[in-house]
Amino acid sequence: MKASALSSLLSLKCLSVQHRSPSSKKVLFPRSLSPSNSRIHHHSPMASFNSEGARAPPAIPMPPPPLTKFKIGLCQLSVTPDKDRNIAHARTAIQDAASKGANLVLLPEIWNSPYSNDSFPVYAEDIDAGADASPSTAMLSELSRLLRITIVGGSIPERSGGRLYNSCCVFGTDGKLLAKHRKIHLFDIDIPGKITFIESKTLTAGETPTIVDTEVGRIGIGICYDIRFPELAMIYAARGAHLLCYPGAFNMTTGPLHWELLQRARATDNQLYVATCSPARDPGSGYVAWGHSTLVGPFGEILATTEHEEAIIIAEIDYSILELRRTNLPITMQRRGDLYQLVDFQRLNSQ
Repeated sequence: MKASALSSLLSLKCLSVQHRSPSSKKVLFPRSLSPSNSRIHHHSPMASFNSEGARAPPAIPMPPPPLTKFKIGLCQLSVTPDKDRNIAHARTAIQDAASKGANLVLLPEIWNSPYSNDSFPVYAEDIDAGADASPSTAMLSELSRLLRITIVGGSIPERSGGRLYNSCCVFGTDGKLLAKHRKIHLFDIDIPGKITFIESKTLTAGETPTIVDTEVGRIGIGICYDIRFPELAMIYAARGAHLLCYPGAFNMTTGPLHWELLQRARATDNQLYVATCSPARDPGSGYVAWGHSTLVGPFGEILATTEHEEAIIIAEIDYSILELRRTNLPITMQRRGDLYQLVDFQRLNSQ
């Protein structure tokens, strides 16, 4: 499988059933999963589940975080057609969050541009070409260095190689670019009478999951629609993530129904923190964001949130809770690796 086709899938280990007759069938196993190669110990019911085999390759243990407690700032910003104003406004919000003690700042999806297919090509920046070609990320790099904070820079339209992407840049405390996530799952939906948006008209989907080690822990990155796909979050958890960050701009149709639900689901399923950041709501814009930026804990509890207006949320993350919750509910040890498996093709192919 080519790297460009990297994806995540949840697959049954029993791959196929061939029916020879109504009373006879043959189950075909991959060689590594056949009963003769199984590591099942019949004296232990838990061992017979082969929980480690539920992840391929086996999950990476969550590393000790570089710090136990810190503050995160979620900057729910208004966005206008004035790009310079948007950049200056984001700068002020980041400085405000840092002054309130935030070690990590998260910005919204598409914070430097109106959210529309017409705007993406106009506001797009060539991130890889450097500061002159990307004033938005130049500002993020400068502030992360000056303020000595980690910034998960929401997302902006990116131009690269003749294509457009919806991209999130992560900057370390030295101002260096640590990672760039291109939105993997494009927002192509059609709910008649409510909302239709086809992101793929202008944008190209990213091809790789993005997990990054920072001075505030190991962070998995997704952008908006990426949160709907539990496989991506599970891969981040299997790679040892402490926190998932999703800049997102849910709308007035799906926001009330799914925004909080999906955040709590991703946090609960994977027993880690989930942080989201939305643009503030502008009823007069072509695309109206739901707002409600939120921090969710590893038990699915809402730790901090807001409504739809501009806001800067400052909340504490305590990583010591992760091990506690995983001890309370030891689901990682209870998975049925004898029945199903999540395959991380990127890791598998790199071995």
